[in-house]
Amino acid sequence: MTGNAMVILLIEDDPRDARLTVRELQRGSTTPSTTPSTTPHIDVVHDGEEALDYLFCRGAYGERSPDHPPQLILLDLKLPKVDGLQVLREIKSRVETRLIPVVALTSSREEKDMVACYQLGVNSYIQKPVDFEQFRETIKTLGLYWTQLNEPPPERASRAR
Repeated sequence: MTGNAMVILLIEDDPRDARLTVRELQRGSTTPSTTPSTTPHIDVVHDGEEALDYLFCRGAYGERSPDHPPQLILLDLKLPKVDGLQVLREIKSRVETRLIPVVALTSSREEKDMVACYQLGVNSYIQKPVDFEQFRETIKTLGLYWTQLNEPPPERASRAR
């Protein structure tokens, strides 16, 4: 990672969805004024356990610095090992991660999942379109919003524990 690039953590167990999401996020966040250092850096993990290890710098991610958390988390709900709702519960219950915006990016059409996500503090809930072109456009729009338009909390807000 270089410069001030936004770090996005993508938690996705489907390799095809992960590849497409990464590609479209990087494409969608590129504008004429974008420099390589502002194109987002995207880390991908493939299950809920790995996501928690990454976020809390343990296991295979024990060497990762907790001083550099991702600025955005894209979270699939239907994950192996630890499901997405439990991952969200952990993120929003811990002081060091609760201010990180979390977007549920899921194929779940179940109202109970949407309600549970919002009750746990998700910042946005997006159902993955089945259609390939709609999926691409959704990810591109998502990337533009979170990387170009949204104002994240000030860095000092996350340090005030």
